[in-house]
Amino acid sequence: MTATAAPPREAARPARTSVVRTELRRGVGPWAGAAVAVTLLVTMYGKAPAWQGRWTDATDMLHVASGLLAGPLALAAGCWQGGRERRRGMLELLRSVPRGRLRRTLLAVAPSALWPAAGQFVAATVCLLATWPYVGGGRPYVELVAADTVALAALGTLGHLVGLLVPWRLTAPLLAVVGYVGLAIGTYTGSPAQWLSPATEHSSPWEAPVWWFAPASAVWTGGLALAALLAYAARPARLRLLALLPLAAAVAAAVPVLRLPANGPWRPDPETTRLVCDEGTPKVCVNALDRALLPDISRALAPLNERLRGLPGAPVRWVGGSRGPGAGEIGLPDHTMDAVRGRLRNPDLYLNSAVQWLFSDICSSADHTGPRAERVAEIHLAVSEWLAATPEDYGVPVGPAAQRHLDALRAKSPAAQRDYLARYMAADRCRPEEVPVP
Repeated sequence: MTATAAPPREAARPARTSVVRTELRRGVGPWAGAAVAVTLLVTMYGKAPAWQGRWTDATDMLHVASGLLAGPLALAAGCWQGGRERRRGMLELLRSVPRGRLRRTLLAVAPSALWPAAGQFVAATVCLLATWPYVGGGRPYVELVAADTVALAALGTLGHLVGLLVPWRLTAPLLAVVGYVGLAIGTYTGSPAQWLSPATEHSSPWEAPVWWFAPASAVWTGGLALAALLAYAARPARLRLLALLPLAAAVAAAVPVLRLPANGPWRPDPETTRLVCDEGTPKVCVNALDRALLPDISRALAPLNERLRGLPGAPVRWVGGSRGPGAGEIGLPDHTMDAVRGRLRNPDLYLNSAVQWLFSDICSSADHTGPRAERVAEIHLAVSEWLAATPEDYGVPVGPAAQRHLDALRAKSPAAQRDYLARYMAADRCRPEEVPVP
């Protein structure tokens, strides 16, 4: 009698894989993942000039968009999926399948958890790849992106469980509204608890998160979702005590977050605040984070530096970024609104702004009134326009008195212009009688 060969052990593995694949294709899961990806990509594309030049700006905006926009969407999609199974009697059908309740629930929840997370991961990958060609320094905080992915999976899981418990069709949109309001309110509490929200905004490009913040955030959101899942699905009842383990982990992760100082988990990053300078005179220095902008800024300031070079009272160097100017230094104008993808959009306007910073210590006529003070203001305007003319569509036309001073300056020889600029910079502009007339 010939013995029948037993089937190989590995034969069960493809069957399990096929079951998971089938579950992932069911319901609104794939549509939810696509909706999350499209929502994030459209939102990020509309604000690309604000984030595409720095890793910190890209990851910060991704974090806020993932929390405030994709988070409620994941809640609603998961709730609709769970309610749909309850309304269609899928739970009774699944009970006839020889699987444990926890395993059945895990398979049912998989589309609600994994598809929104996959959509967020795809959108984040596209945005970080779109940022990479334009950044000058720093690094992408991929650990924060991963924590956001876990948060979306957790929100999808919680939404699914709410749908199973409350299968009313309007539960999903109502849950999305409640989730959006809750996430928004949690973001602006002003207390350390705001950092437990997966949508809290951070706006300083010169700081980096402490190493443990992203793992703690992932354990916080993931632990809450897993605890709720075990509390719902674990059978027999005594196994529900297992839900206390992820709940305890979530609470333990929240404790150090709640003890954070006012600026949360962010600390100054020495690498991004390190100064990078050109070889000009005066030197132009920016933070290492913005080193890609240094050639454009140097070219924009070159005409002004040519006039200042070697003059008494001229700055030793221009300094930009998080570090304030020291002795003999002048602060650079903020380039945040004028820089896109590592380039200056309007070098002429930037040069004009630099001249205003150069003479920012001029006394205003509000403090020193009278004909002499007005004359100082007119001379200041003429000198500023001579050094860097205001681009069209910016500022106001030069008045007749300032125009006369400007014409007189332009009529001088280069040597006389340099001599006048030296006398003007050496004068105490708070003493009108000391300011020379062109």
